[in-house]
Amino acid sequence: MLENTPRLPVRQLLILSICRFAEPVVLTSVLPYLPEMIESLHIPPALVPKYVGLTTAITSLSQATMAITWGSLSDTYGRKPIILLGLFFTMFFSLVFGFSTSLPMLIISRGFLGLMNGNVGIIRTMVAEMVPQKELQPRAFSVMPLVWTVGSIFGPAFGGALAKPVEKFGSVFGGDEGLWGRFPFALPNVLAAGFFVVGIATGWLFLEETLASKKNQRDHGLVLGRALTSCGRHRDEKTQSLGRDDERTALLRDAPKTAKKPAKKPSWADVFSPQSKLILLAYSLMSMHTMAFDSLLPVFLHTPVQQIDGNPDVRLPFKFVGGFGDIDSQTIGTFYTLIGILGMLIQFLIFPIAAHRLGILPCLKIVVLIFPLLYLLTPFTALVPSPSFRNVTIFFLMLGKLSASIFGFPCITVLLTNSATSLGVLGTLNGVGTSFSAIGRAVGPALTGQAFSWGLREGFIVVPWWLLALFGAVSAVPVFCVVEGDGFDGGAGDDEEEEVEVEEEVEEEERGRGRTGYGAVASR
Repeated sequence: MLENTPRLPVRQLLILSICRFAEPVVLTSVLPYLPEMIESLHIPPALVPKYVGLTTAITSLSQATMAITWGSLSDTYGRKPIILLGLFFTMFFSLVFGFSTSLPMLIISRGFLGLMNGNVGIIRTMVAEMVPQKELQPRAFSVMPLVWTVGSIFGPAFGGALAKPVEKFGSVFGGDEGLWGRFPFALPNVLAAGFFVVGIATGWLFLEETLASKKNQRDHGLVLGRALTSCGRHRDEKTQSLGRDDERTALLRDAPKTAKKPAKKPSWADVFSPQSKLILLAYSLMSMHTMAFDSLLPVFLHTPVQQIDGNPDVRLPFKFVGGFGDIDSQTIGTFYTLIGILGMLIQFLIFPIAAHRLGILPCLKIVVLIFPLLYLLTPFTALVPSPSFRNVTIFFLMLGKLSASIFGFPCITVLLTNSATSLGVLGTLNGVGTSFSAIGRAVGPALTGQAFSWGLREGFIVVPWWLLALFGAVSAVPVFCVVEGDGFDGGAGDDEEEEVEVEEEVEEEERGRGRTGYGAVASR
């Protein structure tokens, strides 16, 4: 008797996670050393916040211009090839960035890094296609954010420790005239390329296509992967499917005997339902203020401590410009690492339980109210008199912001997925979501970077943080207008019906051989 209990496709999610891991590593590894890197290009210190914001913004803005195109391409050519292509281009342009010797080269490389990768939305689409069951979505959709959190642990520590290796490790990396002396910020990007090579190889060999119209086509990478892992195994080729584990995910099967009808391309009206518009707006605004915070925080930590007592330029509680001192990239990386470890535990242990008990939408409503409060408090952490207490204060504030993000973005992703009218629009919808998010992530750092530079010049460092608080308050408005959708569980359309027919056909053959089913069939 076949079980009807839905189960997560653990192996495929693991493979997708390996593919995804390199991207957060390379994107977050720049955070600790980006202010120093821009300073090393002979940029005046007062303009560093502006160019840190611009460099961050150009990546997101470029991603916004192409995310819908990449999503549409994945609807046409399949999820897997587009993801692998995005990984390759990200690896290439991250290396160009690491070897940049001028500000234009640095900015252009970051622009192409965003332009040539639309993987965020496509990966979300793959997860949704793997796990259409609503009861499994909180855990399934927390996997990729968990990968981001793990990558964000490695990334800043990685970048902070390996930037300027000649200064930190001396003769081990040669002198100032050697490769690492002439390109002091290249090493983190070179080593991160190894993660991309592993991700690309793993994806090519073992990742199964989830697009209904493409997943039954011959995949030469999977054929090779199956050959590499099937030594000593003697199984029936018709029932063997790489990556099934104990779940009968039916993501790769022998081609059905009846040809599929070509998928109908969704219209924009299908993509933009009333609820999806609200969720996309909330997603864009949340991306705007969270990315701006991540961009500003290293600059704030890098800003010198200001003398408060007897200083005529200081008029508390609002007029001051102090930061945490000239903290080096390695110390900032340590901050991010400690926060990331705790964030990983929150993501893995607390979020799924809270989402199950409270619900996705209530969790989101709570966290969108937390963000503005955190931003209002941030600049005042620099006024804590004791350096040790000051570090503890910023530590807990960073942890609070990360925790809110850990809850916020998976909730937004689940709500966006469940606002889709069918599986057929998911690729485009998630591409649109990536574009909206990227626009927010471009606008936020650009605006707040300018505001930070103005605040330093005029003596009001509270200005960028309170601007962030305003963004955070505005982002809460559409969330409270959202009505949680039922999703498309059980209603994916003709492609899914054909898939079930193929499952029944294989099961019938298995019963004819006197065998029970290979694992549990996930209920639709």
